Amino acid sequence: MSLRLTINGTTRDITSDPDTPLVYVLRDELKLKGTKLGCGLEQCGACAVMVDGKPVLSCVTPVEAFDGKNVTTIEGIADTEIGQRVQQAFVQETAAQCGYCTSGLVVAATALLAANPTPDRTTTKAALTPHLCRCGSHPRVLRAIEKAARA
Repeated sequence: MSLRLTINGTTRDITSDPDTPLVYVLRDELKLKGTKLGCGLEQCGACAVMVDGKPVLSCVTPVEAFDGKNVTTIEGIADTEIGQRVQQAFVQETAAQCGYCTSGLVVAATALLAANPTPDRTTTKAALTPHLCRCGSHPRVLRAIEKAARA
């Protein structure tokens, strides 16, 4: 079975088994190491990518579910104006501590601001619900997203 995904604007033919979760294809076959495998149960958000503009957790869903879709990883986020603003705000607000959850949070924040340029705090928290930061950076993450929205 031949799978074709558009990853960060480039069409890629995937040779992995179609049942392989997307995160493994990104990391192992395509060498895009920014998407992290955290819990492997879609409960921590470290594996978030954007699929056709929406945040999706990639650690459980097989790659075949993404055939023909546009996938944006953390490596492709900087190619967008919103993604640049989010990344800059994360740096300015020191919203990353160990950095493991950061790529998933940046992806989620970018997708949120693309869909809703001026979210309130409640909407922002809801968008981050599946994301865990074990270092406790959530207050700084919220400030960074608010800063990116104002920029």
